[in-house]
Amino acid sequence: MLFTSTRGINFLDKWLAEHLPNAITDDPVAVSDLADEMMTAAERGGIGADEINEEVESVSEIIFEAMQHREGSLAD
Repeated sequence: MLFTSTRGINFLDKWLAEHLPNAITDDPVAVSDLADEMMTAAERGGIGADEINEEVESVSEIIFEAMQHREGSLAD
């Protein structure tokens, strides 16, 4: 079971790195749409929602936090 949860979190990490938009948003609808897009991509890749949910409580929250952390890395 550890393998599948590792596979799920690895997919989430890779997807975030490749697909997070350049714009930073705190719009919950936009974040929810991104979470849905990520979960759809995972399923297309053969990774079920349960594999991702074993490691993270909320994909939307992870995306929101990642977007907020990007703000600190932007050039002044």
